[in-house]
Amino acid sequence: MKLTIDSATRNDLATIVELVRALAVYEKLEHLMVSTEADFERELFGADARIECLIAREGDAAVGFALFFHNFSTFLGRKGLYLEDLFVRPSCRGKGYGKALLIRLAEIAVERGCGRFEWSVLDWNTPAIEFYEAMGATVLPDWRIVRVTGEGLTRLAAQRAA
Repeated sequence: MKLTIDSATRNDLATIVELVRALAVYEKLEHLMVSTEADFERELFGADARIECLIAREGDAAVGFALFFHNFSTFLGRKGLYLEDLFVRPSCRGKGYGKALLIRLAEIAVERGCGRFEWSVLDWNTPAIEFYEAMGATVLPDWRIVRVTGEGLTRLAAQRAA
């Protein structure tokens, strides 16, 4: 069957949530998955939408997705494209669908004048790391993700500089 990659529409909201849940299960992070269709409706299609999503389909069946947004590089003085999530159903892997999604994202980054295209990968996900490196990506060994969420975020926001 032929693969198509299109921008998500409101009709894809249930599919997006289902694919995100499948990604969370794969990454052993399902306990952190609390997002809903309403969340994606607001963030993808609301008045202040800042994220975008591509859906990969084999015929009519959704086989994967890529969710992304723009960031900015102060060193380059240009916006970048940040890939938040890329997922292809395990039963559909090995068919080039992940590669096709990455290529489409790179095309979007170039079309929009982005200075870079980047994403994160879990350190235990050797198949993904090898796949990304084979595509020409560099895994940066000296960088770590820093995150504040939940109660920690609330406490940090409540502090005032003396």
